[in-house]
Amino acid sequence: MTHTMTPSMSRTLRAEGAAIFVAALWAFHLSGASWWLFAALILAPDLAMLGYLAGPRIGAICYNLIHSYTPVLAIGAILYALDSPAALPLTAILVAHIGMDRAMGYGLKHTSGFKDTHLDVFS
Repeated sequence: MTHTMTPSMSRTLRAEGAAIFVAALWAFHLSGASWWLFAALILAPDLAMLGYLAGPRIGAICYNLIHSYTPVLAIGAILYALDSPAALPLTAILVAHIGMDRAMGYGLKHTSGFKDTHLDVFS
């Protein structure tokens, strides 16, 4: 059985991404870090798209690694365990980026191509 994303499901996932984006903005605010840092790094995770220069499989792996909450939160936890002052601001920036992407309809990539995502928005 093939499942497709319904408009209602897509709206729900986009709203969830927007809520996560707002929560990450609040976490960044609480960190006390400079908003210049936020502005400088908010699009940095998209550098993972350079993996597509090595093909769609490697590109999807690189992109998904930095656009998935689990690895990002694991990095944040490691930084926190190491007592790094960068733990909260960097994690908040990465989570904000993922939330922003999801709110705009960008999802995790399938190895079949960049526009094939888990959200089925662009396929």
